[in-house]
Amino acid sequence: MPHDHHDHDHDGMSPSGHPYRADNDAPLTYWQTMEIAVRELLIKKRHTTAAEISAQIDTMDARSPANGAAVVARAWSDPAFKSRLLSDASAASREMGYDIGALNLIAVENTEDTHNLIVCTLCSCYPRNLLGLPPDWYKTRAYRSRAVKEPRKVLEEFGVTLPQETQIRVYDSTADMRYIVLPTRPNGTEDMDEASLAKLVTRDSMIGTGLAKAP
Repeated sequence: MPHDHHDHDHDGMSPSGHPYRADNDAPLTYWQTMEIAVRELLIKKRHTTAAEISAQIDTMDARSPANGAAVVARAWSDPAFKSRLLSDASAASREMGYDIGALNLIAVENTEDTHNLIVCTLCSCYPRNLLGLPPDWYKTRAYRSRAVKEPRKVLEEFGVTLPQETQIRVYDSTADMRYIVLPTRPNGTEDMDEASLAKLVTRDSMIGTGLAKAP
């Protein structure tokens, strides 16, 4: 399965580890044309402005896995916050200033005997408010189907080999319900502060296709 680790096969990947993309010089698609038309109409009717649209794009582009890593690090450091996160991840994330919008965000915790994996079998639903844009492989048909049919094998292809007795739970995201994995806190991090802990939290560990890094 194509992904962005660097120690496995890279079908369809460039030598630098990025997926090949066709040049973006083809005629506009129907949906691209429609987006431009609607955007220009909203501006013309004064429902919004070009500056407001640009600001919103900047806000969306600023979202990154660092947001989710900060939430995970807080949960690792603060048992009360962790309890609130597992009870209502949307509200707990808002406590830290992250706008979750109207989405129902659910945090699922990895434990000694359970590993969680997130997928969107329909399209590419993803907790963008905390993780930024989804990786290309997350949107592929191969990941969306195989994550459900053979999650253990998919995880092995990402470099995550779990004991056979570990239960793997796969969570299917929807348009109004998103998931984030609370990975297991690595050993040897007892004396680390939140900022240091956040550096151990990878994007993939919050999807479930990876583990938190060792200190």
